[in-house]
Order: sequence, then C-alpha cells, then structure tokens
Amino acid sequence: MSTPKIALSPVPTRRTLEITFAAVVALSAVVIFWSQQRYPALLKKYHAGAGVKVAGAISFDALLKVTPDMPAQKRIARTSVNWLYTNRFGMYFALPFGAAMMTLFASTKPKRFGTAAGNVFFGAVAGAPLGVCTNCATPVAQGLLVGGASTRMTLAAMISSPSFNPVVLAMAFVLFPMKLALMRVAAPLIVMLLLPWIVAENEPKAVSFALAMPQEAMGERIAAFVKAYSKNLLRLAVLTLPWMLLAAVIGAAVAELVPAYGTHVPVSLAGVVAVAVLGTLLPLPMALDVALAYVLYRSNVPTPYVAALLCTLGPVSVYSLSAMGREVGAKTSVKLAGVVALLGVAAGVVAMVS
Repeated sequence: MSTPKIALSPVPTRRTLEITFAAVVALSAVVIFWSQQRYPALLKKYHAGAGVKVAGAISFDALLKVTPDMPAQKRIARTSVNWLYTNRFGMYFALPFGAAMMTLFASTKPKRFGTAAGNVFFGAVAGAPLGVCTNCATPVAQGLLVGGASTRMTLAAMISSPSFNPVVLAMAFVLFPMKLALMRVAAPLIVMLLLPWIVAENEPKAVSFALAMPQEAMGERIAAFVKAYSKNLLRLAVLTLPWMLLAAVIGAAVAELVPAYGTHVPVSLAGVVAVAVLGTLLPLPMALDVALAYVLYRSNVPTPYVAALLCTLGPVSVYSLSAMGREVGAKTSVKLAGVVALLGVAAGVVAMVS
C-alpha cells in the first residue's frame, strides 16, 4: 500500500474518519479554553465590577514593569511583551482551533447560506460566545477563510466575538450609564448590518492541506490526518505570528508615545476623530476595551472621548485589519476600519450634544 500523499486540494472530499478527528480536536480546544481559562477570567472581571483593574497600557497583565521614567524604546519593548503575555491564552486556543477547522473544511464543504443576511447572522451568533478578542479571533478567521468559509460569515464571527460576548456586554451595562452601554451595543450592530456592503462574498473553495483519496488502512489514515493537521497548524502560525508581533510593537508604541493628557484637553470634534481612529487601531485583549474605557471614565476623562473609545476598541485592531487584509483585500480592511472609526466619531458627537 502506498503512503498517503498530502496535497493542496481545492476540492473538499467527505471522509468520515478525518471529519471526526478534526471535529474532536476543535471541540476539545473550545471546551478546554472556555472551562479552564476564558470564562473563569471573564467572570472574575465581571464580578470585580467598579474595582476592575488594568495593569498595562494595553493589557490586563503586566509581566514586566513599565514606568514613565524609562526610555521610550524600553517602555515600548516591555509593553509589547505584556501585550503578548496577556494574549497568550487566546492564541493557545486560536491556532489549534483554526488548524482543526482548516483540516475539517478540507474534508467537508463549509456551510454557507444563500443570502448575505444569513451568512452575517450565523457568523454573529457563532462568534458571540467564542470568547476571544479581535486579535486572537484573527487566526481562527484566517483558518476559516483558507478552508473555504464565507467571507461575510467569517468577518461577522471575528467582530462578534469581542463585541457581543454576553459577559463583556454585561460588564458594559454594569459599569456605564445606560446611554454609553447602548452605544457599545449599537456600534458593532451597525457594522454587522453594513457588512454585506463592506466585504464582497468569496467563492466556495478549500485550499488547506487535505488528504489524498486512496483507501488506506486505519493506521495510515491516522498518520495522514496528523500530518495534514500539523501542516495546517504550521501554515496558520506562519500567517499569524509575524502580524501579531508587529501589532504588539505598533500598539505599544501608540500607547506609550501618545500623550495621556491629550484626553483631558477641552473636547473638540478633532479630538473625538483622533480618539476614534486611535481606538480603531489599538489591539486590546478580550474585555479590555470595556475595562480601559471605564478606568478613563472613572478618571474624569471627557465622556465624548470615552464613548468614542468604547465603540472602537473592540471590533477591530491594527492586527486584525492588517492580517485579514491579506485574505479579503486591503481596500476591504480600510473600509471596515473607516466604518468603525466613523461610528466612534458618531458616538462621541452624540455624547457631546446630549
């Protein structure tokens, strides 16, 4: 019997054993991540209420101490490490899960609906409980797209995960006045409604590593699955990690070099626009958008600036926009960033006049 070949196959082929293995890996990643890390951590932040703390400039955790008297390069380097450290659990989940979905889609045609609304709605519902920030949702989204999933469904899930997670939404309504909490819900909801006009639908295809079709023995099929999954995992890591490192440095540079006192100057439309653009680009970990906005709100930062940040920090980031631009096109990423920033500006303006 010849050794099974690993090949890039554009034609998904139904193989029950391989589908079962991939589904078990994906489900195991979800169960372990949700039960052992993500939801215990989110519920801890929720129960902290007004006592929620932010240790780093763009991270909950601070593995390395950062002080204002340090040279800029040292502060940026340490803040980058702290950001990567905070995101480690999300990436531990996202890479194995994304690779499992790539392998699964290589053996079965990805589900998609005949309407744009159906794909967006399904993606939003599937993404809400996922429990990862837009940064850690990006590898999952890349794996889905490479496996042939719907573009609109995938982007909806990526945006929904940080935006509509039930625990994070509950935090927003506990910490903020009703007006601000409703803005936090309305902004990503409008993004979802506009998604069919922001991103074009892709053609169904699968280009992940798939198994060849000869009728192998059980041991050969298991070995072929492990090899295919390992190649998909490696491919996803290569697609993801360089962009994540770049996002860590860019996010840290912005957080450390943009003067914090800028949010305390008299409120202006130009200031709201600048804050909204900043919020759109900053790569924050899961739930830090709500926590950081609350820390600023409690520190008497003007409400229009808080509103702009609350509506822009979660849905996308410089990392997700840059990495996903390779899959959906740079123009689509720019349009998505523009819509999120404009909604942040709108929230800030509403807070200014009300």
